[in-house]
Order: sequence, then C-alpha cells, then structure tokens
Amino acid sequence: MELEKRLTKKVWTVFIIYGLIGQLAWTIENMYLNIYIYRTVTYDPNAIAWMVALSGIVATITSLVMGVLSDKLGKRKIFISVGYILWGLSIIGFAFINKENVGKLFPNSNIIFVTVFLIIFLDCIMTFFGSTANDAAFNVWVTDVTHESNRGKVEGVLSAMPLFSMLIIFGLFDGFTQQGKWLEFYLIIGAIVLVSGVLGLFLIKDEHHSTLSQSTFKGLFYGFKKTTIVENKHLYITFIAIMLLGIAQQVYMPYFIIYFEYCLDIKDYAIVLGSILILASIISIIGGKYIDKTHKGKLLIGLAGIQTLTLLLIFVSGLLLKDNKVIIMVLSIVIGTFMMGSYLLLMAGFNTMIRNLVPKNRIGLFNGVRMIFFVTIPMIIGPFIGSTIIRQSKGTYFDEFGVLQYIPNPGIFLGASIVSLLIFIPIYYLNKTKGEEHAN
Repeated sequence: MELEKRLTKKVWTVFIIYGLIGQLAWTIENMYLNIYIYRTVTYDPNAIAWMVALSGIVATITSLVMGVLSDKLGKRKIFISVGYILWGLSIIGFAFINKENVGKLFPNSNIIFVTVFLIIFLDCIMTFFGSTANDAAFNVWVTDVTHESNRGKVEGVLSAMPLFSMLIIFGLFDGFTQQGKWLEFYLIIGAIVLVSGVLGLFLIKDEHHSTLSQSTFKGLFYGFKKTTIVENKHLYITFIAIMLLGIAQQVYMPYFIIYFEYCLDIKDYAIVLGSILILASIISIIGGKYIDKTHKGKLLIGLAGIQTLTLLLIFVSGLLLKDNKVIIMVLSIVIGTFMMGSYLLLMAGFNTMIRNLVPKNRIGLFNGVRMIFFVTIPMIIGPFIGSTIIRQSKGTYFDEFGVLQYIPNPGIFLGASIVSLLIFIPIYYLNKTKGEEHAN
C-alpha cells in the first residue's frame, strides 16, 4: 500500500514541468491575448468575450473527443508531447497577426474586424492543440499516476501553477508587452512550450492501459446518459460546483489586468499582481497538504465564504478608493491574496473530489465532460456578464477618432461575488447526500 502512495521524483518533475509550462501557454491565451486585442486592435470588450467563449467551446469538444480517444488507445504520452510541440508553434503564429500585416494582406477590408477574426481563429487552433495536450492527456495522466491518499497534495501544487506562470510572465516577459514587442514575446513563450513537448518524449511514461471495448463514437455519449448521471450523482454535483466557481471567475478574469491598468491607472500592475500570485500560491501549496486530511464539506463552505466576501471587498475598495493609489494597491494585494488563495483551494478541493469519484476506466471521457462545466459554460457565460457590466457603466469615453471606448470597472467583481453565492447550493447537496449515505 505504501508503494501505491509514493510518487517518484521523475513523476513530480513531469507534474511541475508540464503543469507550469502548460499554464504559461494558457496565461497567454486567457490573459495576454485579451490585452493584445485591447491595446493593439480594439477596446470593445465584446471582442474579448467572443474570443473567450469560442475558445471554451473548442476546448471542451477537443477534451471530450481526444480524452475518449486516449482512453481507447491507452496512450497519454504521444498526445502530451506532440500536442505541446504544436501548441508552441501556434503561439508563435500570433507574432505575425497585427493590423499592419492584415492591412497589407487585405488592403480593402475592415482591418479591425479581420484582425480580430484571425486572432480568434488562431486562438481556436491553439486551444485545440492545448486542450489535446493539457486537458485531454496531461490532466488525465495525473489521475493515472496518483492515488486518493496523495491527490490533494498534488492538486495543491498544480492549482498554484497558473499563478506561478503569471508570476513568471509578469517578472520576465511583461516588459516586452509594455514596450510593444509582441513579436519577441510570442516567439519566446512559443519556443518554451515547443521545447517542453520534445522533452516529453523522454520524460513521460504511460501508466494507463485501455479496458474499453466500445467504439470511440459511442463513448462520447456515455457521460451524457441519464443512467450515467444517476450512478455518478456526486461527481455531477461537483461538476456543477466547479462550473459556478468558473463562471464567477470568468466575470472578471478576462479583464483583470486591463482593470488595474486602465480603471485604477496602476501602470506598474505587475507589482500588485505579482504579490498576489506569490502569496496565493503559498496558500495553495500549504493548504493543499490538508485537503486529504480535512472534512472537505466544511472546508469548501469556509472557502466559498471567503471567495464571496473578498470579491465583494475588491468591488467596494475599487469603487471608493480608486483615486488613492497607495491605499488601493495595498488593499488589492491583501484582499486579492485571499480571493485568489480561496479560489485555488476551492479548485484543488473540487478537483480532488472529481479524481476520486471518476470511474477509473473512463478518466479521459469524464475529463471531457468536466471541461463542459469547467471551461465551456463558464467561458461562455462569465465574460459576457463582465462585458455587459462594462458596457453599461459610466467608464466609457470617446477617443480622438470619435470611437466609443470601454474601460473595465469595479462592477465586474460585484457581479462575480453574486455568482459565487450560488456555489453554496451544490456544496450543501454534497454534504447532505454524503451525510445520508453515512447514516444509512
């Protein structure tokens, strides 16, 4: 039994490398493409909302299909390695999509529309490769090699990787974007992701052996059958919880950096966000060690309460104190740390429950189903809630060309806090059904 619980140094190395570098790539997609469009193409938040929504749809379809395929073949390594290589190449492609190049190729077109279209189109291609490599293969491989006794610890580390990736980009590469050197920015990040894919050919070892006999096509629908849902009701209630958490985050996250830079006028936002990321990552890693040992129901209730309260406090502080730069920076760091830390631990808790509940011979399939709740629905609903709040606010102005521009405002955090209240509903049912089972 002890051997089953032990994770080798090589396995931990794979966790860290692909967890981190995968999140570097997702940071480019989830945050910096938004900034790229906002700074260089258009201020219309709907462009960002559409990009996020379409990317979410592609991510889910890809994860579902490729996850079932990886289950069927019993292979993860090839999906991870080749996927990361192609993922890196697609990131490099963004270096060449800008209004100047579009103007040269399509001189008589609506340059802004065509540029946004091409960015969104390449983003969907990038998402296909990324979801194949990261969501349908790497995340499933993590379940293959872990055990119920150590998944909370692993999730605590992996859930901190998005913050570490943002910290690395803020510290080492954000200067390129500030100087408008987007070509160098995309080339460097793309090369890092590509090289990691090559390394995967030597580092990763498959641990999964297929036990499925049905066709891949039939397998796609297994997770949507009524009998499947009833038999795995705790799993699907957890999916709903993670969906609501994701919607709340997507209300503000696509506009997060833009909010600090343009609404609060904090040009050195990297200091604020970097501090939040470091402190929240520490909370996630330390807290992750206790997820396996703590009553998850009570822990999730407490974390959901902190999440809702801190989102509300960020709204209030941004509304009342935005003109006092020093105070708003300090408050943003303090409140933001607990906001992001509670989010990461909630994610770690829900993901640990999912890994423990998912049928072991259909891990890839259910990871695809999870993506519907984790990515597609949140990335369709959340950004448009945020965009609606932004477009209805007073934070607009006409630029020198007479075009109406939009600035993200504190209201996006109020919207997120309202959505986060809904998380208590599935947590309540999880606790209730678990209690009834123990009573019986």
